[in-house]
Amino acid sequence: MHARPVVAGLPALVLAALIGTMAMMSFVAVIGPVVRLLGLSEWHAGLSVTAAGVLWMLAARPWGRLSDRIGRKRVLLLAMAAYTVIYVALAVFIDVALQVVPPVLVSVLVLVGARGLIGLFYAAVPPTAAALIADQAPTGQRAQFMARLGSANALGMVLGPAAAGWLAYRNLPMALYVAALLPLLSLALIAWRLPATPPVAAAQPRARAPMSRFDARLRLPQLAAFLGMVSVTIAQVTVGFFAIDRFALDAAAGARMAGIALTAVGVGLILAQVLVMKLEVHPRRWIMFGALIAGLGFASVAAVQQPWQLPAAYAFAAFGMGFVFPSFQALAADAVEPHEQGAAAGTVAAAQGLGMVAGPMLGTLLYRAGASLPYLLVGVLLLLLCGLAMAHRAKETA
Repeated sequence: MHARPVVAGLPALVLAALIGTMAMMSFVAVIGPVVRLLGLSEWHAGLSVTAAGVLWMLAARPWGRLSDRIGRKRVLLLAMAAYTVIYVALAVFIDVALQVVPPVLVSVLVLVGARGLIGLFYAAVPPTAAALIADQAPTGQRAQFMARLGSANALGMVLGPAAAGWLAYRNLPMALYVAALLPLLSLALIAWRLPATPPVAAAQPRARAPMSRFDARLRLPQLAAFLGMVSVTIAQVTVGFFAIDRFALDAAAGARMAGIALTAVGVGLILAQVLVMKLEVHPRRWIMFGALIAGLGFASVAAVQQPWQLPAAYAFAAFGMGFVFPSFQALAADAVEPHEQGAAAGTVAAAQGLGMVAGPMLGTLLYRAGASLPYLLVGVLLLLLCGLAMAHRAKETA
């Protein structure tokens, strides 16, 4: 019998990722009421999300390279500690501001600045966690371990907004404080249960040139990360508008339908990533199959006519995306040397961050021209990704 590979501290890492994602998505769930109560405009909320995406994009690669130099656990502890402090400070500000409403400029600066800093520090977590798994998991099996992180993130996407919405309905400041304390729990888990490992760069006998952002080995993983995140963020930002306009719903009913569709997304992601954990399939094939399924699923939204069809299409599309997300991380890890894992994971995470910035803007602009256009574009982009994965495979086997 073959011994199953073990990644030390993986349960703590997965649970910390789950809690961290819950905290991140909890804020998204309550930002709408907060913006209205503080007398701000909707675009102020959008600006805060964009600021987080931009700083995520800029910081992910340096964080990954830093984890190569000083160790994975040290970077996770540093990032989660800063994340916790900023989140608590933001919760305190909002609690006070809801009682004594400050000038609009002050509220905008604090919300955008704090959300940007949250993106800056949380950007360290995905690449460092992926690199930690890549350090210990054998080539060819990394996607199965990456999928555990993906499932935790997907579950956090479902549980975070649900819990925050339930708490906010009763006490909005309480929802914010609970969300702010979640990263503290993640920090404690990492400090207590994640074993420290020596920096991988320290084991190298001589200094090496830093990895290029355009390293040929990472072209497909970066394209998959960028196109996948563009597709997901377009679908997220347009679903509420689509539900209201296509089904002639009021704002409250549209928000409820959007929530149902996004819950279906979480379910689809979890089911797909359970399969990735169980089956030994090359990451490139997962990307190929997943992009095909997701592309067809998102494109089918354009033909939706009944309310039940919207969450069904989103669940089908998310099922495909659940194959793509852990696989591009594993593909990047398999393509590079041990001392490059942090830099590779950070490079791919930066491509995701770029998708987080580009997707919402592109989706809302296209939606103004036609409700179906964003979904048709996503379908085309993902089918293009499927074709690129097929071509990449043919090139390597030639």
